[in-house]
Amino acid sequence: MILDLRTIFVTGALTCFIIGAMQLMTFATGRFTRSPVWWGVSSLCIGAGLLGASFRGAIPDIVSIEFANTIMLAGCLLLLFGIRNFAGRELNWFGFGVVLLGIWTLLALSPGAEGYSTRVMVVATVMALCDAAIVREAVRLGRQEKLRSAWLLAALFSPTVVIYAGRITLAALDQVGTTLFPVDSGATGWLAATGVAFVILRGQALLLLAAERSNRILATLARRDPLTGAMNRSGLEQWLARQARGAQRAALLLVDIDHFKKLNDTLGHAAGDRILRLFASSVQEQLRSTDILARQGGDEFAIILPDVGAREAVRVAERLRGTFRDKVSDLAEIGLQPTLSIGVAEVELGGRELDDLLVEADEALYRAKRLGRDRVQAQLKPAA
Repeated sequence: MILDLRTIFVTGALTCFIIGAMQLMTFATGRFTRSPVWWGVSSLCIGAGLLGASFRGAIPDIVSIEFANTIMLAGCLLLLFGIRNFAGRELNWFGFGVVLLGIWTLLALSPGAEGYSTRVMVVATVMALCDAAIVREAVRLGRQEKLRSAWLLAALFSPTVVIYAGRITLAALDQVGTTLFPVDSGATGWLAATGVAFVILRGQALLLLAAERSNRILATLARRDPLTGAMNRSGLEQWLARQARGAQRAALLLVDIDHFKKLNDTLGHAAGDRILRLFASSVQEQLRSTDILARQGGDEFAIILPDVGAREAVRVAERLRGTFRDKVSDLAEIGLQPTLSIGVAEVELGGRELDDLLVEADEALYRAKRLGRDRVQAQLKPAA
């Protein structure tokens, strides 16, 4: 069966317009960053390029060749820029302009049937490089952020790198003919139809990428205290539920910032918030990657140290208390210097509710307060 290339180009253009509109509307929901805007404009540019090319021979070449190819390749570059922006990487707009100017110049210097092979090489080279760069960015996102949709994106862009490389080789050997729409399109028609399918799949993969990150951010916000970045109570309970397989020894520290209410009343909530952030950052500097810091509410925090006994945890607590004291002393504008009272207990994590775990550490914390605050007290288990 012979496929009509002009029809495929028009179909591809309409598909790009629809996908572009969907991507722009996705951004309009307010749930995502600006990345869908990049992708939407990219799809519209690619669609405009395909539509312009479909009228090759019916409209002036400056529109159907120079403009159509340049706007289509601009869309490919904007797609790459959108993914780089999504990954938080810098964008080189000067390079973008230089590349587009170079593309237009090379296309203008290769007119008519005799320049067709050169134009194919130019277009295929830029598209191959863009797709290869997108594969690299997708792999980086998959590794760094553990986004599964990033690997899907890499899988969808990898085949076209090979296809464009083959197209470049054929053009270099002058084996691509002399016109975009030959009477017998042969395999080219099927490749074009496959390209439309890839456009659809890639558009969906990009939206999946944005949705996966958005859902992950929302899940993180649901588990984290927005002021300090520590886990909230819900996040801590979820973490404990994942530790239900077998008993695991851990040390539990309950920390109270002494005189915090008085500091809030005297200097205001802004100063109190600053102390809370300072405490959280000073603790995180001292903890291991496997340790957990959670805000219980107000000025009380819980710290879980997996595979640590009570005696070692007391040394950790004393170090945390000293580090916090040193950091607070650097705040000259805060006359009332808050200190830490810390209760320490050794617990078994497996299958226990949070309130059950807190009992012994809570008793140790209140003992520290009764003894005058600014100290560490522990519920030490007798040696075997």
